[in-house]
Amino acid sequence: MDRLIAILGLSILIASCQSTTPTAVASPSPSPTPHSAPTEAVLQASEVPAGLSPCLGSGPIDVYITTIANADANVAARLANQWEQLRATGASSGAISLFTSTPAACNAELATTSSAKSITAFVAEFTDSGQADRAWDAGVFGFIPPSPGELPAGVTRGTGTGLGLSSWTYDRPPVRLASWHKSVFVALVVVTNLDAATFKAATTAVDARLN
Repeated sequence: MDRLIAILGLSILIASCQSTTPTAVASPSPSPTPHSAPTEAVLQASEVPAGLSPCLGSGPIDVYITTIANADANVAARLANQWEQLRATGASSGAISLFTSTPAACNAELATTSSAKSITAFVAEFTDSGQADRAWDAGVFGFIPPSPGELPAGVTRGTGTGLGLSSWTYDRPPVRLASWHKSVFVALVVVTNLDAATFKAATTAVDARLN
């Protein structure tokens, strides 16, 4: 009898071990995707039409301001002040890329002239989305969003731009401009003497990298 009880006890113990629910192992949380660096988010040389060359100073915004100071100290001072305003609202880094059809146009503010073809793209990164949205609303390099109820000809604000709620565009050739906020970024694209398709391609390329 004692032997039978021992066997039954062992059987119960084995069955108990086999029916134990395995301990769930928690999967590690995926790491958040890092934000694009502004130098990576701005327009790249491979994304502009043939015939446009990059300007000296394209890259970090501080480098551009230093470079253009050699051509026009007043323009450089104005850009430095505008960049400082963005920094005061939370910008941690910024970059700019400029492409023109003539080297002389690179000396103009944001490479914008009445005759040369050019594309300029600027991106600034902020600590959080709220800071970026407030900075966009205050104006990026002097380009302040128009009031929703006061949209002159050629100006679109909001989702109709294709760039989100916090965005506006100006499309009156020879100048086309887009300013918008997305994620922790603000972006500005200015195109002169180029067609609407080129402008659209430029804003689409930049917007895709604002993660």
